[in-house]
Amino acid sequence: MNRAANTPQGRSEPSRSIGQRLRAARHARGISLQALSDLTGGRLSKSRISNYEQGIRRLSVEAAKVLAEALGNVSAAYLLCVDDGETKSPDEMQLLQRYRAADADGKAEIMGLAEQRCAG
Repeated sequence: MNRAANTPQGRSEPSRSIGQRLRAARHARGISLQALSDLTGGRLSKSRISNYEQGIRRLSVEAAKVLAEALGNVSAAYLLCVDDGETKSPDEMQLLQRYRAADADGKAEIMGLAEQRCAG
């Protein structure tokens, strides 16, 4: 094992970062590990998701797609840390989730409020 590439606990830095993103996305939705497992249709167990969050188990592309679909507030690319590299806070992720869930009028209202606040 290449110790330089791993944390003292034997977890690789990419797996830890992926786990942190997954946990933040789940917390932004306000759901438990069991609820997320249920949202995957049982394809991923509570313990497997927990292992991903802790960086114990490496997240596959297929599992990232399942989790992203179940969460609805992030992409698989974001979970795998292959997006633009910009980390979103839980508040930003919650706002994005609410924007995506809004109807056309709601989206227009959200954008209008953002424009007003950013205009100074």
